[in-house]
Amino acid sequence: MRWDALTDLYLDHLRVERALSRHTVAAYARDLTKWCSFAAEQGRDEAEQGDLKLVAEWQRALHLGGLGPRSSARHLSALRGMARFAIREGVLQHDFTALATRPKVPRPLPHPLTESETLELLDAPDGSTPSGLRDRAMLALAYAAGLRVSELVSLRLGDLDLQRGVVSALGKGNKRRLVPIADLALQRLAEYLAARKARPRDGDWVFMSPRGGALTRQAFWKIVRRHALSAGLSQRVHPHQLRHSFATHLLRGGADLRSVQTLLGHADVSTTEIYTQVTRDHVREAHRRSHPRG
Repeated sequence: MRWDALTDLYLDHLRVERALSRHTVAAYARDLTKWCSFAAEQGRDEAEQGDLKLVAEWQRALHLGGLGPRSSARHLSALRGMARFAIREGVLQHDFTALATRPKVPRPLPHPLTESETLELLDAPDGSTPSGLRDRAMLALAYAAGLRVSELVSLRLGDLDLQRGVVSALGKGNKRRLVPIADLALQRLAEYLAARKARPRDGDWVFMSPRGGALTRQAFWKIVRRHALSAGLSQRVHPHQLRHSFATHLLRGGADLRSVQTLLGHADVSTTEIYTQVTRDHVREAHRRSHPRG
């Protein structure tokens, strides 16, 4: 089977069986069309002629053509998906892309809020309304404990210990960790939970939707976005920035890397180390602004 015929079959599979959006399918089509053209130029337009050497030559051609590592990795991912599809369909006998080297994609640096921006966001909800009390407590806890959004929205009342000032977060791999809660978040949680006592049928989720049940991650994204706009924050704020801000502000305040790793629930300290780069950049910029010869 020729590469172009296999590509058509694979795109139909993505469109019909996997129900991917037309934009996603179009992106696959663009990447795989480049592969088909390259293979044909090498006189290897039959799918059975695919091998690791051809993939390596294609990757080199993409690089010489100015394609960055992230885009090159996406092209390889599309080709791998098609190769595995071809094996399932009996077109190919083995995955010729299995040993191909994936381009190293640099991890993007987090973009934390400044401390003043964080406080503006935390103070944006109206504390005189039930939803405002909830939002104030959510935002404060997300920042004070550095929780992932999934951890925040899945909290149950039994996960909070306001007397000890800790929250038990269920993280990745179903691993639990205890995280201290700062005073502002403790105060706002106490205010919110006191108001909730008047509604005992709300269940044991900490943060409820207006219709009952746990708040969704998408709902929290909208909450963050709405209050960021009302606070007049210029950048496009997303929920994970509160976690980024938690880690960055701790490191700038002198916390050691291993402690921050534990608080964030990172299995590998290298995941936490990315925040040290943000902190170094902050120090470098402060030096540039303040030093007379900066």
